Amino acid sequence: MKKFFVLWSSQAASLFGSAVVQFALAWYLTKETGSATVLATALMVAMIPQIILGPFVGPLVDRWDRKKIMIFADLYVMLLTLVLVVLFYTDSVEIWHIYLIMIARAVGDTFQIPALGASIPMIVPGKNLVRANGLFQMLHNGIKVVGPPAGAFLMESLPMQGVLLVDIITAVIAVACLLPLAIPRPPRTTLAVKPDYFGDIKQGFHYIWGRRGLVILICMMALLIFFVAPASSLIPVLVNEHLEGDVLKLGWLTSASGIGGLLGGLLLGVWGGLSRRIHTAILGLMIMIPCSIGLGLTSPAIYYATTIPAMFFMGVGGSFFGAPSTAIMQSVVARDMQGRVFALYGSLVTAAFPLGLIIGGPVADTFGIRSLYFIASGAWLIILTLALFSKSLMNLEYQKVEENSTAESGVKDD
Repeated sequence: MKKFFVLWSSQAASLFGSAVVQFALAWYLTKETGSATVLATALMVAMIPQIILGPFVGPLVDRWDRKKIMIFADLYVMLLTLVLVVLFYTDSVEIWHIYLIMIARAVGDTFQIPALGASIPMIVPGKNLVRANGLFQMLHNGIKVVGPPAGAFLMESLPMQGVLLVDIITAVIAVACLLPLAIPRPPRTTLAVKPDYFGDIKQGFHYIWGRRGLVILICMMALLIFFVAPASSLIPVLVNEHLEGDVLKLGWLTSASGIGGLLGGLLLGVWGGLSRRIHTAILGLMIMIPCSIGLGLTSPAIYYATTIPAMFFMGVGGSFFGAPSTAIMQSVVARDMQGRVFALYGSLVTAAFPLGLIIGGPVADTFGIRSLYFIASGAWLIILTLALFSKSLMNLEYQKVEENSTAESGVKDD
């Protein structure tokens, strides 16, 4: 696992820098324009590249060196941040500059994320994949907890260009961690000897569609995000309408979710989950359902007794669902197909987020914000029931083991 912790450290540096930049840019747009529409547009445009480009990036991730992809993605994003530093330093930055650079940064993530997901099983033994993904869940939630306060502190202490320089420093650290790391190339079991770009794209779709359990798992994860998106993004509305608009309560709720996800990921990193990965994912969903009901019952009288614990365990449940689900995909998908699978999965899940917001917003306005949490819990209960009766899903982690045995045999638990 030594190689894994080097990779984990690289991503910790990269994600921290990105979190600081995202917070700084969001706050800058808010202060300069005072427009929720401007901020929402910035957040939405940053999702466009992964939604559109994901299927076209996957074949490249499978054919190119995944370590080099991550290095060049970090360097590319670093150069974009440097452009912003110059624009702020010369006081020539415009709103459209920020939009354009946020879109361009998202292109780097479109390469980085599937390359990372496909690299983990090349350096982590199959038995430790849940632990590895649990530690990444811990990392992502930890960044959510410390990133905004760190960004706020830096913005109080430094000019905007100084804050952005943090991202450049963390990118250098990330690349320095990756350079000496050896990530094996996957054995070719699906790729044709002669490159066929569009054939590879088509093969990726056919690969997923031909595996019913994999289709169900990916759809489950997308549906989870679809219902999480409005429920999590509209927490400020819940606080404003049902918790007397107390901003401190909003802060505590946000922190509770992040800390729950962090501790849930850490627990998985140490424990490894149940003997069957799908059972751990099901457990995560079972935890989230009553938590969503608890949030739907939010009122000042039960804030400390119910609402904060519900947010905390919602974070725990999210880690319990996400880490083993990702580990299942990493263990059953052919190594030289994982770039395409993770890229397609990323496109679908990313698209589910804005779609959930587009539908969830009017629902909340019409039926009240608390209705979103009852709807989410009901939908997840239906998903859970269908999942339990799906043999294809429940037995997915035992499929195609023979296809990956060669690749796993080369991964030593060092």
